[in-house]
Amino acid sequence: MTSLRTFQNEIDEIQHREALKQKIIAHGASEKENEAKRASLKVVEVKADVANEPTAQSTSVGGEDEPELAEVEAKIQSLLLENQTDEARNQVAALLTRNRGEYVFRIGARPLHERLFTGESIRAEDGAIGTSRSLEEVNTLSTRLTTVVDELGGKTSTLYMCADSPCRAAYLLRLPPPSVALTPEVRCAVVGNVDSGKSTTLGVLTRGALDDGRGRARVSLFRHKHEIESGRTSSVGMEILGFGPSGDPILPSAASSNDVEAIRHEKMSWENISIQAAKIISFIDLAGHERYLKTTLYGLTSGAPSCVILIVGGNAGLIGMSKEHLAIALALSVPVVVCITKIDMTPPNKLAETIKQVTKILRSPGCRKTPVFVKSMETAVEVSEVFAKERLCPVFQLSNVTGEGLNYLRTFLNLLPSSEGDTDKFVADQPLEYCITEVWSVPYVGTVVDGIVNSGRLKAGDAIMFGPDSNGKFENTAIKTIQRKRAPVNSAEAGQCVSLALKRVRRANIRKGMVIVHRTETPPRAIRQFEGTVLILYHNTTLQKNYQAMLHCGAIRQTVRIIAMDHPQGILRTGDRATVTFEFISHPEFLKEGMKLLFREGKTKGLGVVTKLL
Repeated sequence: MTSLRTFQNEIDEIQHREALKQKIIAHGASEKENEAKRASLKVVEVKADVANEPTAQSTSVGGEDEPELAEVEAKIQSLLLENQTDEARNQVAALLTRNRGEYVFRIGARPLHERLFTGESIRAEDGAIGTSRSLEEVNTLSTRLTTVVDELGGKTSTLYMCADSPCRAAYLLRLPPPSVALTPEVRCAVVGNVDSGKSTTLGVLTRGALDDGRGRARVSLFRHKHEIESGRTSSVGMEILGFGPSGDPILPSAASSNDVEAIRHEKMSWENISIQAAKIISFIDLAGHERYLKTTLYGLTSGAPSCVILIVGGNAGLIGMSKEHLAIALALSVPVVVCITKIDMTPPNKLAETIKQVTKILRSPGCRKTPVFVKSMETAVEVSEVFAKERLCPVFQLSNVTGEGLNYLRTFLNLLPSSEGDTDKFVADQPLEYCITEVWSVPYVGTVVDGIVNSGRLKAGDAIMFGPDSNGKFENTAIKTIQRKRAPVNSAEAGQCVSLALKRVRRANIRKGMVIVHRTETPPRAIRQFEGTVLILYHNTTLQKNYQAMLHCGAIRQTVRIIAMDHPQGILRTGDRATVTFEFISHPEFLKEGMKLLFREGKTKGLGVVTKLL
């Protein structure tokens, strides 16, 4: 029996190895192109060659000698206290540039995470990180830091300020992005059981007005008539929350009014939010009902979320599909955040029972996460930067009626690292690979596709190919226009979610799961059969040859058949691991070695990774 944790570590190793191999291949291809260009131009300039050599060397070893961030912070504080503002400004500018225009700057000696996250009382003698500062020094540093950042064209906002011993504060330094195309985005998938409060929580977060206790906040999120009538989400919805350079959420003007109709109908356009925002949080609102589990699975695998927000009703606990959603998030190795809602209407004893149950499940051997109950702004700030790396699970207790806990959640979301900043997953200096997740036909525009740029860059006017079709072929077209969050942009790069209007392409010729690549003489190869190393998470009896299941692999969702397996008995049970050969039933797909796959049919669940293309 192979444990899930061991298997996930092996999957990560395979993915890392394949990503490295693809980088080497791409780098080799670009070098060959450059050599071909030099040969055709027959330009031999010794000086240029000599000048280029150090550049190549510097890029290969770049970053090794960069000082630690804590040392840079300490140096900036010393310069500010000595009133050397010019040098301090240069250091702050370098710090912001290195961190994509956003940085949490801490002043004073802050407590160790172990003590802060457990909720224990914090004392100066318990040990801390950083240099101790008096309240007067903190105020001086705060004033001068704000002045320096203002001179750079940025904004400084106070995240927290603790006057108790040890005296400490944290400030968000943020430069407004030069254009919508460069605005950082964080993708969060929102899951949970029916009636746990997913849509209401999203409605309150994105619209600003509190709920009335009868679902007023969620009505504006529903897209279909049957959703309004039943009160249940059945589709993959998308909502966005923008944060300005000062860290304040961008909300409609009706948010502060009590007019029900104004709140329901006044809605800021995505374009308006995008233009004002310095960071965008994209919520993938997924269905909670068991009937729509396939839709929820597709949203989790195709949306490449940075984290999963699991909504748990305080009055009901972690029941039904909540456990299923948590299991899927853990299987896909996506960091999890738990929000316990309805704390205003839940009796104290029932709420304590729910908290105990959530804690027990998170600490269980199958989950192995340490819950961090966020009850202060300092905890929200500190846990936002480390929870994904340290196997922590932030737990928020929310009331959408009174607003309790919502400020902590907003601050946490505002500080999450951007999805495109994950350079291990999204590589800009590789060939273009754009994965299609949605397709529309827009009047007077034509066929429009939405998806994520997995690697490379694209711009309006690029000649591209899309496919594979039912015969495994790729068709040629070009990009007419590009939109990001419904705002027009000229280009997009790896990690970004954008919509493309395609030239002279019929809606019927394109589908979800296809990829777009730059036009070349040799199109990518479409795959009908492939090998994968799989772990059977659950099955009632045994899996055998010719077994069929629904496979989810990125934006691909298609039925596959098992045509071979290397297990000695020729059957697989719960907990078994094997190398299995799969075949797509309907049509070939674009696959790469190292892609993570999830398959299920009924209660059967399996996790795996593509190891060989056949």
